[in-house]
Amino acid sequence: MKRHPALAHLSREHHGALILARLLQEDAPGYKGLPTDTNGKVTYALNFYHSELIKHFKEEEEVLNLVIGINAKLDSLVETIFSEHKDLHILFRALNNPLIENLYIDKLGKKLEAHIRKEERELFPLIQENCSDEMMAEIDKSLTSHL
Repeated sequence: MKRHPALAHLSREHHGALILARLLQEDAPGYKGLPTDTNGKVTYALNFYHSELIKHFKEEEEVLNLVIGINAKLDSLVETIFSEHKDLHILFRALNNPLIENLYIDKLGKKLEAHIRKEERELFPLIQENCSDEMMAEIDKSLTSHL
């Protein structure tokens, strides 16, 4: 399904986050210009989190608050996404503790990848299928105010 223009901005931002997600996983291939050692990956992850993901999660949550109440399946998925955002925040913050960063780095990479895939494959199509043109315009307006 082609991504609706109102959601395209969020979808494009997922590319960098997917690269980060793969980079953090134990079986990650080398990415040109990105760190290969654990400390470098942690530093990169925390910088990306603070400069990109916190804002991205906030924008997504603003959009999701707009679509609550449209249908039960969407409401359930929105609740799951909110919960996953909280879990991801916790895992990113755990990277600040050098004693446990190695325990969480692979887990974080896998959770982040699964989360993004869920949004792209389930959430965004469900929003597109269930939201009116007026609602999609409201979503677009909400996201455009952040650019």
